Amino acid sequence: MPEPEDEGGRGQAPRLGEAVLDAVFTQSDVGLHVLDTDLRVVRVNPVSVGMRGLPEELLVGRPAAEAYAALGVTVDEDALRDVLATGQPVKDALIRSTPLADPGHEHVFSVSVYRLHDETGRIVGVVATTLDVTERERANARLRLLYDVRERIGGTLDVERTARELIEVALDNGFADAAVVALTDAVLQGKAPELADGDGMLMRCAAVGATDPGSPVPTVGCVLLPGLFGSPLPDEPVLVPSADGVRLVAPLTVRSRQVLGAVSFERRPGSEPYVAADLDLAKSITEHAAASLENALRFTREHIVMTALQSWPLRQERETQRAAEIAQRHRAGGSGAGSWFDALPLPGARVALVVGQVAHPGLSAVATMSRLRTAVHSLSTLDLDPHELLARLHATVLRLAREQGGANDDPGGPGGGAAERDEPTAHCTFVVHDPVTGRLDIARAGTSLLAVVRPDGSVDTSPLPEGPLLGEEGPPFASASLVLPEGSTICLASPATSRDEGPTNAELVAALAEADRGPEAMANDVAPYLSPDRVLLVARTRRLPADDVSEWDVPAELRAVSPARRHAEKRVREWWPDADAFPVELVVSELVTNAVRHGAAPITLRLIRGETTVVCEVDDAALVAPHIRHAKASDEGGRGLHISASLADGWGVRYREDGKTVWAELDVTRSLDDI
Repeated sequence: MPEPEDEGGRGQAPRLGEAVLDAVFTQSDVGLHVLDTDLRVVRVNPVSVGMRGLPEELLVGRPAAEAYAALGVTVDEDALRDVLATGQPVKDALIRSTPLADPGHEHVFSVSVYRLHDETGRIVGVVATTLDVTERERANARLRLLYDVRERIGGTLDVERTARELIEVALDNGFADAAVVALTDAVLQGKAPELADGDGMLMRCAAVGATDPGSPVPTVGCVLLPGLFGSPLPDEPVLVPSADGVRLVAPLTVRSRQVLGAVSFERRPGSEPYVAADLDLAKSITEHAAASLENALRFTREHIVMTALQSWPLRQERETQRAAEIAQRHRAGGSGAGSWFDALPLPGARVALVVGQVAHPGLSAVATMSRLRTAVHSLSTLDLDPHELLARLHATVLRLAREQGGANDDPGGPGGGAAERDEPTAHCTFVVHDPVTGRLDIARAGTSLLAVVRPDGSVDTSPLPEGPLLGEEGPPFASASLVLPEGSTICLASPATSRDEGPTNAELVAALAEADRGPEAMANDVAPYLSPDRVLLVARTRRLPADDVSEWDVPAELRAVSPARRHAEKRVREWWPDADAFPVELVVSELVTNAVRHGAAPITLRLIRGETTVVCEVDDAALVAPHIRHAKASDEGGRGLHISASLADGWGVRYREDGKTVWAELDVTRSLDDI
């Protein structure tokens, strides 16, 4: 007869508890390890994963630290005693061991420890549960590896550094004990990746690494040939037999067929061997690495273009040497800051000094810089006032911004509809020095460095205030006119990225304020303060010798034309006794006649001697510009300017606030018969 149940079925509770306990100990895959208060093993469930194959009698009754040493597990007795003392459980502590049931592979177990009490509440020991979490930890390790791959590979945009980053990530995350990255010769030279062509591709070692410093690895730079990675180079990651076991080899390719190189991962004896499941992980790693290498390669190629465009030597022309002695510096940095400088010869022996910089660095900045530099060259031929030139250059920058904005807004274009580039803006300082009068005309857009050093060593670090950038607010730009004593020095430099990177006023004064030094010495002292990719122009102004300039006041009447013509003829014969002065006489006659008839007093005639040229300048107070007419056969006039343009190598008009100057330049080595 069955025993009668207590009210509420409480009589079955002890038996139910025993049944649950027996089921857990005999059927569960969760390992159970019961220890007494002396940390001796009291009971285990030998069917649990990790305990299979180990007789229970080898564990029960023995101290836990001694019993589990056979499994290669170190028991933390201090942690167990803390659980006994405080009752605070330990949860999900990870331990690693190689179970007897699977001796070829390391497993990871999650261990939790709880304190045990009897029915009276007395502490009787602890129970430790173990759960095989190897697959979970392997999945987490794969996720950590892929996260590291995306975080650590490709941030430098340097091909060789990217290859080293691939090695470092693989070793740090335990994916390999040794690794070799090889890149094709084309990639290492900054060229486009090659198409796969079997064994005909040459590869060199770009990066190596091993967890064991004594491990044999190739030398960086040596030729590896595809044979090290399989012949021909595999299209997908593969396992390749090696002397020490199995290596994992993967190509570094983009768009399937363009090969950048290959990588070999190797695990030493004693480590987990590669299995087929590792191939998919290797593919994810190498695909990201290949994309990063391609980005770095593209940046390298763009850097080559930027360097070629920006690192030009400024060779001072003979015409500008009469007006200024120039020293230049360019601190290369590779960021593509879009900085430039120029010294441009202008009519009348004058020189224009230009320093500019596009605000946002990159290849587009260098391209914009090239276009702005070309625009400055073109605008300088118009002989514009510096402020007027910057105003027109500002219009050019706005036009470039519209063009770039239109290109970025095109949904079918490379940008995919997103504006990837900022609209261009630029700093620019334009200076014109006249060696005849010593006059310096300056206009400034932005924050380019500008300083004037006088012959006594005094330095003016702000002869002109800063102004808006080209492409932003626009005119008016800061401008001024100065008359400098001969031997003054102008220091121009593209602006620093931030105020902290450029020289302070005190540092600039210390570098420049020393009399009797040439531009080269000054440039050497200022150059160390330049931030990367900035340019510096230091120009010592000169005056033309008095014998090279002749000037006469001309009365505003037609009878003054003949004396002016005689003055010109006499001076040309003094300068060049064997020269034919008649073309100069004709040009002077026509320019003075136009000034008398269509200009306004005062009128001045000036001749400026060059090596083989003479510049004829006629100043007057009228702002009306002369223009060439094509006279009819019956016209009695209208041919003068046309004749002058035919005889001269160049002619033009430049304006001042109080009038204009009409000039013509002639080569005195040619006679009228040669024209």
